[in-house]
Amino acid sequence: MKAIAVGIALALVAGTAQATVNTLTAAERAAGWMLLFDGTSTKGWRGFKTPEPDPGWTAKGELSPDPKTSKDLMTRDTFENFDLTFEWKIGPKGNSGVMFHVTEAGGQTYESGPEYQVLDNSRGEPPLEQAGGLFALYAPGGAVTKPVGEYNTGRILVDHGKVEHWLNGVKVAAYDMNAADFKARVAASKFARWPTFAASPYGHIALQNHGDPVAFRNLKIRRLP
Repeated sequence: MKAIAVGIALALVAGTAQATVNTLTAAERAAGWMLLFDGTSTKGWRGFKTPEPDPGWTAKGELSPDPKTSKDLMTRDTFENFDLTFEWKIGPKGNSGVMFHVTEAGGQTYESGPEYQVLDNSRGEPPLEQAGGLFALYAPGGAVTKPVGEYNTGRILVDHGKVEHWLNGVKVAAYDMNAADFKARVAASKFARWPTFAASPYGHIALQNHGDPVAFRNLKIRRLP
């Protein structure tokens, strides 16, 4: 009987934890947080240069693309200064990203939006392309990812051009998009070919399909003044 009681208790705890996914607490609502994903639909999302989300994206507790067919997904709303938190998990050797300040200039989301890298680091990518960093520009320092298939917690904080990347509770990158260092790094990178890159002070949040299994949940954002 004791073992049964323990099992029931554990099940209730697990059920309670699951119920909190893709929801806001009263305190979060009072602090101005908004859900970007309700757990059951793509409401509030659209495609890049299309009014509706790509049909390959599913919304069953997590947002996930069809790796073979889906185009990137982005928010209908645009954001300037914000605090964004999200959870992500990636398939073996997988690659994806979360971009911000995305505009419809250019041919792809990454031609305008700086990218928080989502990655299985065992792919062997160089430091500038590892999980949690600003893709190809700022390597993540002190980043530790969860095993493949487990959810990681990401955070992007943007405040008048000053940006922080967090991974599993650790600040792993910081940069100022108005600073000479940032501009020099962009000029020396592949992004130099796109004058639209990091050019807008506001834009959409975009989730990338890079051809690998990836899933996102608990996407929450709070606008900053």
